[in-house]
Amino acid sequence: MASLGPSAAASATVRFATETDVPTILALIHELAAYEKASSSVLATESSLLNTLSFPSSSTPSSAPRPGFARTLLIFPATAVNASENENECAGLALYFHNYSTWRAAPGIYLEDLFVRPKFRGRGYGKRLLGELALETKRVGGERLEWSVLKWNEPSLKFYESLGARRMEGWVVMRVDDLKGTGEGAQGGEEGGELEKLGRWGKGIEWR
Repeated sequence: MASLGPSAAASATVRFATETDVPTILALIHELAAYEKASSSVLATESSLLNTLSFPSSSTPSSAPRPGFARTLLIFPATAVNASENENECAGLALYFHNYSTWRAAPGIYLEDLFVRPKFRGRGYGKRLLGELALETKRVGGERLEWSVLKWNEPSLKFYESLGARRMEGWVVMRVDDLKGTGEGAQGGEEGGELEKLGRWGKGIEWR
């Protein structure tokens, strides 16, 4: 990725989120959901985030993180540029987890959420977060960084394409959801979620 040069993005601080950042992470999740017109789908709480996210065990980047299922990068401006910004206010996040390519026999990173607060946009923060994720992908020996974008979000699609990302037109996202009566595509009034129903075909995995 090309150098950002002397810019707001280059001087910003990007770091891994810690347990004390959970209220900020939850606030950003709600703001992202509101932007995507899906506020009612958010079921996350501070407690559930604490129990499921992975956090650094120390300030050393190479140290093993506390067990969890996803990690979060937060970005902070070097200085406030107008009266609407508070000092040390978080500008955005990138929440991701590792995946795996069987064809390449290599790990990768899946970006679950990328969000920059509206008042901080136009400064290259989204590009900076993606750049850090690209470096992290290479650091773990990965060969692929991927994410999903809503079809109606054409400005984001064009932005990502300008960075070298390509649309996977031949693929369709499939999902089995265990939520009932909430969220996109949920079916109210049924007994159990679809994940539970599908699980009835399972008989248990043996460990040898």
